[in-house]
This record gives sequence, C-alpha cells and structure tokens, in this order.
Amino acid sequence: MSRTNRSDDPQVHDLLGIGFGPSNLALAIAIREATAGPGRTDSAVFLERQPSFGWHRGMLLDDATMQVSFLKDLVTLRNPTSRFSFLCYLQSRGRLIDFINHKNLFPSRVEFHDYLEWAAAQVDDMVRYGHDVVDVRPVWQDGELDHFEVLAQTGPCSTAPVSYRARNLVLGVGLRPYLPEGIALDTRVWHSRDLLPNLRGLVPSTPSRFVVVGAGQSAAEAVDHLHREFPTAEVCAVFSRYGYSPADDSSFANRIFDPAAVEEFFTAPPQVKAMMLAYHGNTNYSVVDQELIDELYRRVYQEKVRGIERLRILNLSRPMETVRTPDGVRMVVESLVTNEKMVLDADVAVFATGYRPVDPFDLLGEAAQVCLRDDAGRALVDRDYRLRTRPEVRAGIYLQGGGTEHSHGISSSLLSNTAVRAAEILDSIAAHAATAGAVTPMERQPEYAAPGV
Repeated sequence: MSRTNRSDDPQVHDLLGIGFGPSNLALAIAIREATAGPGRTDSAVFLERQPSFGWHRGMLLDDATMQVSFLKDLVTLRNPTSRFSFLCYLQSRGRLIDFINHKNLFPSRVEFHDYLEWAAAQVDDMVRYGHDVVDVRPVWQDGELDHFEVLAQTGPCSTAPVSYRARNLVLGVGLRPYLPEGIALDTRVWHSRDLLPNLRGLVPSTPSRFVVVGAGQSAAEAVDHLHREFPTAEVCAVFSRYGYSPADDSSFANRIFDPAAVEEFFTAPPQVKAMMLAYHGNTNYSVVDQELIDELYRRVYQEKVRGIERLRILNLSRPMETVRTPDGVRMVVESLVTNEKMVLDADVAVFATGYRPVDPFDLLGEAAQVCLRDDAGRALVDRDYRLRTRPEVRAGIYLQGGGTEHSHGISSSLLSNTAVRAAEILDSIAAHAATAGAVTPMERQPEYAAPGV
C-alpha cells in the first residue's frame, strides 16, 4: 500500500467530498451553517468533475415538475430556519407570493435546478470544479490508516494530477446511466440524460422518426417532449410492459421516504428488506406520474380519431438490435407475444433505461482494500452511512446519494432524505473525532440538530 504524504494542498481536511450534486451540496451547506460561529473555520473541500454546478441538465424539459415536495429541499428537514431553504430562494428571486398563489407543492424541474445553483453559489469557495478524481490512496502513520490522499485530474491526462488530503471522504458521485448490453452512444444513439443538449445539435432539424426505449418517468417525458417539439415526426415508444404504470404517490406509501423509514429499513431482517423493496418499488422505479400517462393516452386517442398516428406505443416489445445507418439508426423490435419482428428506421434512438449506482470500490482504488463487504460483495455500511473498515483504519469513508439502497432503503439515492442524511454524516464525523481525541471545527451547533435524529 502507498505510504505517501505528498500533497499539493498542505492542509489535511476534516472532510473531502467527491462529487458535488445535491447530496454533497446539502452537506456543504450543513458545514457552512455549523461553522458560522465566532472563531470557527471550515475544514472541508469538495471536488467536482463538471466545470460548474449542474444536475440532470439534459432533462430540464419545459413543464416537467419535481416528484418531491419543495419542503424536501437541501435544508428544511434538518433546519427549517435555514437561509438556504427553497422559500428563501423564492424570496431572493421575488417570487415567494407568486409561488404561494400557484398552490403547488411541486416546482418545475427548471426552477428547482435554479434553486440548487443559487445554493451552490453561496458555498462555491468550498468547491473545486473541473477536478476529476482519478485515485484515492491510504496514508499510514504508526501502523494506522490516518487519512487519505486524493488525486484529481484538472486538465489533459498528460498533466500531473493535483493532490488533496482528508481524514474523512464522502462519496457523492450519484448514479451512472445504464444502457442495454451492446448499445454504444453516438450522435444518433442517446441516453435520455443527454436529450436536450443532443437535440440542440441534431441535424437535420426536422427529423421524421424517433424511437424511445423505456417505460419510466424519463422515457414518458422524452416521448412527450419529442412529440410536442417535432410536430411532423413520428415518435415510437418501445417497452416490455403492457402500458405505462402509475407511480404510487399516496400518502401512506410515501412514508417509505420518511427519515424514520431509513431506521426501520436498516434494522429490518434481510427478508423484510427484500419485501419492502419489492412492495414499494412502484413508488419510484419504472413508474410515471398519472397526469402524464393520461396526457399521452389522450394524444394517442385523438390521433386515432383524426387518422394520423404520430405517437405509436409498441408495448410488450423489446429492441433486439440497434445499428447505425448512414442517415440514422435501424432498430429491430420484437413482439414478446408473437415473436414477430419489426424494423424501425429512425433519425435517433433514445434509451431512457435508467441509472445504476456507481460502485464505491471502483472509485476508492487502493483504499478499497481496507473496506469490508457482505456475502454478496456489497459494501458493509453502518447506520451513519460510514463504510465499515478494518480495525487499523481511523479515517472515515461515507456514502451519499447511492450505493446504500441495500442497507438504508429506497430513498438512499433520492432527494427525500438529503437534508437529514447530511446532518447524520456530520454528526458521525464529529463523534468519531471526539472519540479519537481530535478537535474538529465541524462539530455542529445544537440549533441545527436534525429532527428525530
């Protein structure tokens, strides 16, 4: 193992966050609020690959709304009086009264992204954008793993990476777009993540056919957007279900996203965890808002009335082959009922096939060797989101926004518990520092204690 102490940043930070999406943004805000007292200083840094803050920019579609209440913002469930709340954002933008009059708990995705950018701008001194983490190395002192060295590429691969050191790592790298086996992205084969930027560069500007693969919210939104924005194009929706399935957003079912549900899931036996994920998968996975389902069905029906069918629902079907052609894409679609095959020549194929968690061990590199795993090879994660490690490890590794569904439940990669999770991680770092006899400036003040935590 590496025993290097070389660093371009001489400070050993209390915390280094890898990735700067909503989860680590919420953590940065919690740190800023905890260290705002007299004589208190920050000792945290966040490394982000993107050149500036951005969260699912490729799906910031017109009229697309959030699927969680604005009250589940970056701070409110942790500190309802925070100046970083969505309501404070609205006040700063001069829209608070207008939003109230709108009588809607669910802001548009464009507006919520603007809120996230607004919040990120207030803690940007803690963030190093344009830093792509390429390695994590354990640093040993007196036989114990004392802290980590993190190497990040900031320019062409030929340049030497820069180095940072920290006693605690918080991995908040989000999810990775998933594609079926054999599918390679290019200028005519897209993942829904890149829908808007790819559309801006599409030539010809008047395509004749799109094919969208998938049955979840992103797939339905892509179908809706393409059908509206390209009034002469045919849009084919391909999925193996009989139809789009509605999301269960009823009040009782939504309790699966409550902070208390994380504790219940974590302490449940393995068979109960599996049962809960199976029972309540329809609150989040491969489901669509009922309003959007109704709208798409209305269009299909009206087109049948007029005898011009541009929106084609190819249900109980699957793509068998997708190949590039000189003018676009050729997809072979097979019926799951009859095994008949249909050939679709399209300008673009959009795969709205979801995301998968990033394997934390891939990111940790050499440092992964000190982490413990369960029988399935997954990370062993404690209730405070800290990875379990070998006894000689004093430094901490925490997971945010992915990689903990098997241990913490369905909301592990969602916004619902972002604010509370940030508080729990910060509490854990302070508690471990106190146990070790260290002094950390990030010990949180009582007024910011998370409710019920």
